[in-house]
Amino acid sequence: MVGTLFIVATPIGNLEDITLRALRVLREVDTIACEDTRQTGKLLAHFGIQKPTVSYHEHNEAARTDELVKKLAAGASVALVSDAGTPLVSDPGYRLVQAAIAAGVTVTPIPGPSAALTALSGAGLPTDSFRFCGFLPAKSSQRRKLLEEFRAETCTLIFYETPHRILDALEDVEAVMGTRPAVVARELTKLHEEFLRGTAKEIRAELAARPSVKGEITLLLGKPAESAATDDTPIEEAVRKAESLGLSRMDAIKHVAKERGLAKRDVYRKLTE
Repeated sequence: MVGTLFIVATPIGNLEDITLRALRVLREVDTIACEDTRQTGKLLAHFGIQKPTVSYHEHNEAARTDELVKKLAAGASVALVSDAGTPLVSDPGYRLVQAAIAAGVTVTPIPGPSAALTALSGAGLPTDSFRFCGFLPAKSSQRRKLLEEFRAETCTLIFYETPHRILDALEDVEAVMGTRPAVVARELTKLHEEFLRGTAKEIRAELAARPSVKGEITLLLGKPAESAATDDTPIEEAVRKAESLGLSRMDAIKHVAKERGLAKRDVYRKLTE
């Protein structure tokens, strides 16, 4: 009989957030696959759990997947955990889950903490519709291009960001999203948990005034404000403005077309007239 692959969510900060079911599963499985064995080792030691652990991260995911699936096929039970939160959410694991399913292995998720949902529940932004977008790109030009793709979204957007890039990210959010309401959730469930609310410009000013920015960060953007009036800026000028945000000529044309409810060919035709 084949084993079972358990996808176990672990605390994102406060160790009291681990579930009783997660603790039971971690005590009962044969092997625990960890993003970082040292990080998970601290969690296991805190709860007095002694089980074999193996590393499973983006650099060894391919080789380790084959190894773990063989164990599962032979009847072993394996728990997959990330450093914090729910595995596979901007963390390795998709390849293992996919391979386990293909091998006829039962995959059982053990729900628990998630930074994205924790931030959303306390942000004060609409929760009826939201989109998790993962980490923003590291480069400003790529970041602005991605944000431009989300500009017309009317749901709440959720991103992960690093403390050393958050100021630049907020600057790009301001440039592309304008005064769309924003929330920075920092150090969730930890001693210095904090929610900063306002526009991207206001939050950036608050963070920039500090000696440094530390901690895990979730960035949320609320629904855009309703357009006050039709934009009567000349097409050519609007396209140049979009290009100044780092967009290519074609992406700028797409942006202006979407913003004004026009077909791309109509914007292109007006530029060449």
